[in-house]
Amino acid sequence: MINRKQEWGTKMSNNIFEKEKRKLTPETGFNLIGIDYFADNGTQLYLIKHFQMYQDALNAKKDRKNQDEYFILYKDQNNEFCCR
Repeated sequence: MINRKQEWGTKMSNNIFEKEKRKLTPETGFNLIGIDYFADNGTQLYLIKHFQMYQDALNAKKDRKNQDEYFILYKDQNNEFCCR
């Protein structure tokens, strides 16, 4: 069972993570993002490379050893933030 302090910490971490994702989402194209689990909150995400085509970003992610430590950020046709 999660206590209130753990729950609050999880919510804070998720909020910080969301702010990082929004900051790293490109206006156009696709960003391959890495996750540094040992970095401080607010600096855990980092840009690996920007791609113009989703397939290129996906292939770059698939080439990584630990694919779970990477994701692709972009804006959809409705200008909504997306993460895959």
